[in-house]
Amino acid sequence: MSPMPVKIVAGYVLTGGASTRMGRDKALLELAGAAMALRAARLLEPLVDSVTLIGPPEIYAALGLPVIPDIHPGAGPLGGIATAILSSRADWNLVLACDLPYLTVEWLRFLLARARGSAEDIILPESDGGPEPLCALYRSRAGAQISAALARGVRKVTDGLTGLAIDRIPPAESKPFDSAGRLFKNMNSPGDYEAARAFFERTKEARK
Repeated sequence: MSPMPVKIVAGYVLTGGASTRMGRDKALLELAGAAMALRAARLLEPLVDSVTLIGPPEIYAALGLPVIPDIHPGAGPLGGIATAILSSRADWNLVLACDLPYLTVEWLRFLLARARGSAEDIILPESDGGPEPLCALYRSRAGAQISAALARGVRKVTDGLTGLAIDRIPPAESKPFDSAGRLFKNMNSPGDYEAARAFFERTKEARK
């Protein structure tokens, strides 16, 4: 199955919150020569019509990409998702967290192909650890319902998606893209960051 035409898909990178466990801004941490937010954007660029960061423009504009401030500051990732899809002019929106270093273009292509012809509101991958809403596709029409959930005080992302039509991709379908089980592993701590750096250094050496 071929990917959807890029003109109907926008890409968004959530720059993250306070990064309290990491102790510094994860979006600006460098991995393999690029800031994490920029790495995520580069994964999206060949697949979508536009790429936008969600976060404070005064911090991230220097990365050279469009930046939109979060319209729900302090509301966590659910607020970032709502900001992305409410600002979009596309039908579908591929939303990624900035701290997923092991994502691949091949997996994102599969995700986009899954949405081709779909009547659902959300294409939601699931890993062995549960739903992965920070690597998912959202229709713009879902924005109003997610914003309503935020207005009610909902902050957990999966709770904010209640009532929307969801196509769930079970873990078995991501395994061909993720034999090592790291596809959705994020960077929360300095140890996670060092592990990611070591992985990409080994990958670099293996390619020589």
